[in-house]
Amino acid sequence: MALTTATIAQELEAASKVGDPKADELVSDLIDNKEVDGVNALFRTIGTLKPGMDFSTLPPRLATFLKEAAAAPPDWSEADVKAAESFFARHHGEVSMLQGTVGLIGTYLSPTGAFTLRSTGRLGGVEGPGRRLSQSSRLFLDMGDKNALRDGSLAANVTKVRLVHASVRQLHKKSGEWDYAKWGEPVSQKYTSGAACVFSTQILQAMKRLGVDVSKDDAKGFMCAWHYVNHYLGTPDKWLLPKDPDVVEAMWNQERDKEWKKTDDGVFMTKQAVDFYKKFYPPGVHDAFFAMVRHALSDKYADMAGLPKSVLGAAAEPLAAGHGLVSGVGGGLLGGTAQKATGVNPYKDILGIASKGYNEIQRFALTQGEDDQPQMHQELHDNR
Repeated sequence: MALTTATIAQELEAASKVGDPKADELVSDLIDNKEVDGVNALFRTIGTLKPGMDFSTLPPRLATFLKEAAAAPPDWSEADVKAAESFFARHHGEVSMLQGTVGLIGTYLSPTGAFTLRSTGRLGGVEGPGRRLSQSSRLFLDMGDKNALRDGSLAANVTKVRLVHASVRQLHKKSGEWDYAKWGEPVSQKYTSGAACVFSTQILQAMKRLGVDVSKDDAKGFMCAWHYVNHYLGTPDKWLLPKDPDVVEAMWNQERDKEWKKTDDGVFMTKQAVDFYKKFYPPGVHDAFFAMVRHALSDKYADMAGLPKSVLGAAAEPLAAGHGLVSGVGGGLLGGTAQKATGVNPYKDILGIASKGYNEIQRFALTQGEDDQPQMHQELHDNR
C-alpha cells in the first residue's frame, strides 16, 4: 500500500524500528566471520563495486546479495526513466549543488540523523567532513549522468550507500551506546525515506523559492529518480516514496515540523559543512552563495541549522538585484545583470555561479577513492 498523508505518520513510526535485515546480516557476517578484515576492508571492497563486475572475486555471500539487490523497483518503467532523464537534462548542475548543500543541511535538522552523522564523524575524517560531503555529492552527480538509470551504474552506487548504512548500524550496535528505545534503529527506514524527502521534494521547494521553473512533468521525473534511489537503498516497497511529486510534498509538509528541530549536533554538522565549502568559493562569492542557501531553506530552517546570516542580507529575503554588495562582489559577482531594477530576484544568477564553483567539489569527490585514510574507525565519536 502506497504512502499517503493519512498513513504517513503511522508508517514512519513503524519504519523507525526497522533497519535493513538483509544488508545488516550480510555486513555482520562478513566482519564477524573475518571474510573481510574489519569495517575498513569492507568499505574498500564496497568502493570497488560496479555494474557487470566479476562477482567471483568477492566473498560469496556478498556476491549473492548484490545479485539480488540488482533487481529494479517492481513498478519501474521506461516512462519513468525518460521522465527522470528529462529533469536532469534541464537541471542536473543546479540540482546536484542544491542537494549537496540545502539537502545535506536539511538532514542535519533531524535530531536522530544529526546524532548518527556526528557520532560517526570519523567516517568523514577526523579533521572534517570532506570525504562524507564529497561522497554524498558524488551520488547526487551520478543521478544525472547519461544512462545512469539504464546501465546499472546508479543502482550500483546506491547499493554501496546501502551497505555503508548497514556498516553504521553495526558500528552503533557494537558500541552499546545507541538508545534503541528512544531512537529506534540507527539509520532506520524512517530516516532513509525522510532523507529521500529532503533530497527530493525539499529541493523542488528550494528551486521554486529561488525562482527556478520546474515543469510538472520534470518534477515527476525527479520524484521517479528518488523512488528508484529509495528502492536501491533497501527500502521495502510499502515505504518507497511515491512518484507523484504533489503527494510527496503534501506528506512532507505535514510531517516536516514534527521531525526537524534545532540541536547542538545539527548546528555542529552545519558549521563543518559551511567551513568545508568556504574552501571552494572566494569570500564575496561565498557570502552570496550562503545568502542563496538561506533563502532556499527559509529563515526558519536556516536558523534551526545555525546557518550564518550573510552580509548580503540579514534575512533570507529576495535580494534586490541592484544591491550594491551583490554588484560589487568579486568585482561584480553578477556582472551586468546586477544592474536590473531593484526588487528583481537575482538568485537564479547566483545559483548559476554557485553551480560552476561546485565543479571544484565534484573534482574533490572524484579523487576521494585515491586517499589512504581509514574510512571508518572501529569506534564512535569525532574527537570532540
